[in-house]
Amino acid sequence: MAEYRIDELARLAGSTVRNIRAYQDRGLLPPPRLEGRVGMYGDAHLARLRLIGQLLGRGYTFAIIKDLISAWETGKDVGEVLGLEKVLTDPWSDEIPGTTTYEELVEKFGAGLDEDEIARVRQRTVELGLIEPDGEKFRVPSPRLLHVGAELVAAGIPLDSVLDIAAEIRDDCDVIAGRFVNLVQEHVFDRLEGKPVPGGDEVAEVAAVVRRMRPLVKMVVEPFIARAMEARVQEALGERLATIRDALGEDGRAGG
Repeated sequence: MAEYRIDELARLAGSTVRNIRAYQDRGLLPPPRLEGRVGMYGDAHLARLRLIGQLLGRGYTFAIIKDLISAWETGKDVGEVLGLEKVLTDPWSDEIPGTTTYEELVEKFGAGLDEDEIARVRQRTVELGLIEPDGEKFRVPSPRLLHVGAELVAAGIPLDSVLDIAAEIRDDCDVIAGRFVNLVQEHVFDRLEGKPVPGGDEVAEVAAVVRRMRPLVKMVVEPFIARAMEARVQEALGERLATIRDALGEDGRAGG
């Protein structure tokens, strides 16, 4: 079991030290294990923090969240509850969020743009979820996506076009995720309907299915993307490549 100091826990959960202490004061988060005078937190705390963040994001108040957690824990084994919380709230990527500054963003993406254009693009990037304002800096949920965008811009693709395709791919991925979830919902989760308080076996089954889905999604999506890219690239560039080969052949014969 991994253990974290409070500042590391806050970073991993996308929260703040102040919020963590406030959640503890409200009884939403169990106290840490003390090692001397240092509090050490575990994966269960991380899962609970992510759950609280999601419920807050959906508009639940602290009082309702506390009631939900208390009711859930009362009807189930605490270990099962925390295990399901962790499965449901763990990120589906091992990527660690990063940070960037306004100056770094302008250097990578703002060449040739005036201040109004930079402000417009920045707002659009925030709306897409690629960056999040965080005080004087910006939180970057996926540094890989930001890197891809910078590489495309560096290759000469207009920034607006890059943001357009990012929005389209995000929507496409949402459709794919929906299809996977609907499949499992129909054939697994719906079996639990009508049971007011699912038992430990059902909770464990749900957790196991969600855990199994993680590698399966990548195993399905990556081959389809690879095959589609092969076909598209060959279709788009095949004729041009043949023309280049013919031209090179003619040059070789002329030189001979």
